[in-house]
Amino acid sequence: MKFLKKTGKVLLIITVFYFLFKGILFLYLKSTPTLKISDANNILLYDNKKKLYFQGNETKEWVSLKNISKYAKEATIYTEDKHFYEHNGFDYLRIAKASMINITSGKTKQGASTITQQYAKNLFLDFDKTWKRKWDEMWYTIRIENDYTKDEILEGYLNTINYGHGMYGIENASNFYFNKSAKDLTLAEASMIIGIPKSPSNYSPLVDFETAKKRQELVLNSLVENKIITEEEKVAAYNETLNIVGEKSIENLSTVMYYHDAVMKELENIEGIPRSLIEANGLKVYTTLDLEAQSTLEKSIKDSIPDSSKAQVAAVMMNPNNGAIFALTGGKNYNESSYNRAIDAKRQVGSTMKPYLYYTALENGFTSSTSFTSEKTTFNFENNQTYTPKNNNDTYGNKPISMATAIAYSENIYAIKTHLFLGEDALINTAKKVGIKSKLERIPSLALGTNEIGLLEMAGGYSTFANLGYRVIPHLIKRVEDKDGNILYEYKEKKKIVLNKSLCFILNNMLTGTYDKDYVDYNYPTALGIAPRMTHKYALKSGTTDTDNWNIGYNPNLLTAVWVGYDDNTTLKSNEYKYSQNIWLNSMEGYLKEKEDSWYEIPENVSTVLVNPISGRPATEDDPKKKLMYFIKGTEPTDTDLVFDEKLKNSTAT
Repeated sequence: MKFLKKTGKVLLIITVFYFLFKGILFLYLKSTPTLKISDANNILLYDNKKKLYFQGNETKEWVSLKNISKYAKEATIYTEDKHFYEHNGFDYLRIAKASMINITSGKTKQGASTITQQYAKNLFLDFDKTWKRKWDEMWYTIRIENDYTKDEILEGYLNTINYGHGMYGIENASNFYFNKSAKDLTLAEASMIIGIPKSPSNYSPLVDFETAKKRQELVLNSLVENKIITEEEKVAAYNETLNIVGEKSIENLSTVMYYHDAVMKELENIEGIPRSLIEANGLKVYTTLDLEAQSTLEKSIKDSIPDSSKAQVAAVMMNPNNGAIFALTGGKNYNESSYNRAIDAKRQVGSTMKPYLYYTALENGFTSSTSFTSEKTTFNFENNQTYTPKNNNDTYGNKPISMATAIAYSENIYAIKTHLFLGEDALINTAKKVGIKSKLERIPSLALGTNEIGLLEMAGGYSTFANLGYRVIPHLIKRVEDKDGNILYEYKEKKKIVLNKSLCFILNNMLTGTYDKDYVDYNYPTALGIAPRMTHKYALKSGTTDTDNWNIGYNPNLLTAVWVGYDDNTTLKSNEYKYSQNIWLNSMEGYLKEKEDSWYEIPENVSTVLVNPISGRPATEDDPKKKLMYFIKGTEPTDTDLVFDEKLKNSTAT
C-alpha cells in the first residue's frame, strides 16, 4: 500500500511537470515568429558570369501536394513514417522499439526519425552526429509541427528530399527517372522512386538495379501490410517493366554536381557563414564555375574513356594566376557514383612529383644542361640496404644526359640521383612551400611520387610554376550573400611569392620537352604521341604508377590536372594509360580553341644557348640536333664545364 502511494505521488509530480512544461512550451511557441521553411537551406549557386546554375529547395519544380501521385504520397508515409498524421513530430513507440532492437543487437539496425524530423534535418542542419545537432533537430521538429499543417509538412518534405543524382524534390526526380510529372507516377514508378532517399548511392536503379528492386519490394510490402494495396497489385507493380530515362535537361551536365558538392564543402569551411540558414533566409553563392570549361571537360572525359570501362577520373581546370577553379569533376558520371575523387581522394602521383624536384635542383645550382649518367644503378645505404629503381620499359642511355632530357623521358635514375645529391629534405621543403599539405616521407622513392597527394594540392602546386612563383589557393567561391544581398564573405586574393621567377621560367620551358621531337634519341618524350594535335604551347608532365595515371599541364592562363585510375587500386591496363593524357589535351585544346597562344616572356637575367638537347653540351657543327635552352646569366654551359661529369659515379648514399 505504501509503495502504491509513493508511486502515485511520483506519477502525479511527473504529470504536473509534463503539463507545466507543455504549457510553457505552447506559450513560447505562440510568441515566436513562424519558422520560414520556404527560405531555409535555399542555396542559390551562380557561375562566373553570375548566371544561376543550381537552386536549393526554392525551384520552379516545386509542386503542390494535390499534384503528386497518391501512390508517391502513400508510399512515402507507409515506408518512412506510418503514424505521420497521428503524432506531434515524434513517434515515441517507434523510438522505444528501435532502441530495444539496437540495444539487444549491439548495432544500429533501426532508426526512428519521423518525416518531420527528416524534413527539419534537410532544411536546417548538417549531418554531424553530435548532441547539439540532435537537440537542434528536436527543436526544429517541434517548431515545424507547431507552425505548419501535416499536409504542408509532407508537401515540403516531398519537394526537398534527395532522390539521388543531384535530384532534389519529387518533381525533379520524376522527370529525371521517368520523364514525367510527379502526378502521373504509377504505383510501380512511385515505389521505385520512394525507395531511393534512404540511401541514394545504393538504391538508385541507375547505380544498382537489383538492389533498387529489393528496396522497391520493401516499399510495396509496407503498402500491402497497411492495406493500401492488395497482394495482386503489389505483384503487378513489381513485375511492371520500368522505362528509366535517367537524363537531365540539356543545360545540366552530369558532372556539374561534383562541382556543386565541392562548393558546399568549401562553404562549410568558411568561418562566419551560419550553419543554420534561417536568419540569413537563404544564401547566394557566386562561384568561379565556367560552364564552357565544365562542358569541355565533361565532353573530353566521355570521348576518352569508353562507357564499358570501370576506370574513374578526377580532373580540375583552373586559373593558375589566382587559383579560381573553372571546372571540376570527381568522377566520370555523378549518376553512377557521387564519390568526389577531386576533393576526397589521395593517390600516388608518380612522376608528376619530379617538377618540384627539378625546381629544387635549379635553386641549388643545377641547370638545364646538368648531366647524370642514364644507366642501371643500385643505391647503397646504411645497414646494407639497397635501392634499385628502374626506368620505364627498363630503357637506359648508358651515357650522360641533361636535366632537360631527363624531364622529357621522365628518367627515374636521373631523378633519384638528383634527389639524393640534394638531400631528401630539399624536395619536401619545396613541395610544402608551394602548398602540398599531405604527409611526405623522407625516402629515396619520394622523387618518383610514391606518396599520396590530393588533386587540388597538385594543381595548386603546379600553379606556382605556371604563374612564375606565386603560391595561390585553389578555390571555388568568390562571394557569399544573404537573400537580401548583404555580403557575408568575399574571397580575398592571397598571392605570396615563394619561388624564383626566372627559375620557374626555365623549368616551364623544360616541361615543353615532354612532347618535343628534338629529344628523340635512345628513348622518346612521354607525350610525343599527342604533339600533332597541339595548337598551343604548354608545359606538361605525366605521372604513372601501376594503379594511377596523371597528366598536369598549363600555359600562363590555364592549368588542367587529370587523374585516372580505379577506386580499388586495380592495375591499369596498357591501353588505359592514354585516357588521362587524352582528357588533358582535349580539355586544354577545347577550351583554348580560337584563343591566342600565350607563353612567358624571357626574364632579363636569363640567356639562351644553342645546345645538344640530349647531352646538354654546347652544340657543335657536327651535332645532328641543336636546341636553344635557357640559363641564368653566368651559368651557361661550356665544353669544359664540370656539369657534364657524373656526380654520383657508382653512387653511394648515406
